[in-house]
Amino acid sequence: MSASLQSLYQELILEHNRYPRNYGRLEEPTHEGHGYNPLCGDEVHLTLKVQENYLQDIKFEGKGCAICRASASMMTTLVKGQSISDIDYLFEAFHELVTQEEAPTYTQLAPATQEKLQIFATVRNFPVRVKCATLPWHTLHTALHRPVGTIATTE
Repeated sequence: MSASLQSLYQELILEHNRYPRNYGRLEEPTHEGHGYNPLCGDEVHLTLKVQENYLQDIKFEGKGCAICRASASMMTTLVKGQSISDIDYLFEAFHELVTQEEAPTYTQLAPATQEKLQIFATVRNFPVRVKCATLPWHTLHTALHRPVGTIATTE
């Protein structure tokens, strides 16, 4: 990855940290999730509205490092309006992106989605930051697959 592209990605992460999208709580959510990383103190709380197997709306609150907050912000923009099966695919794609040595390619994802996920590709070079980036995604995955009305917790 070129230095200028890496710099752009860092700027986007910082922007999502400073001005997070979909920040707050939904009133009357159908699903909730709470994720906490005790090693670094990152914490994220998700509220979701799921109807007919689609994620109609999502918001997050939390505290933590720029990578965690930016990941949560970017994730909410990518998954809103998506089917649960598409979100599961995005979850797997993101997880592989930040954990595998070579960045996988996902032909099923739209180019714009691939580009947005790619922002976090450099995280795999910093193993202690992988959990920061994946915490919101694991929290979402857990919340979506728990019975409605329960608060799913990941640590």
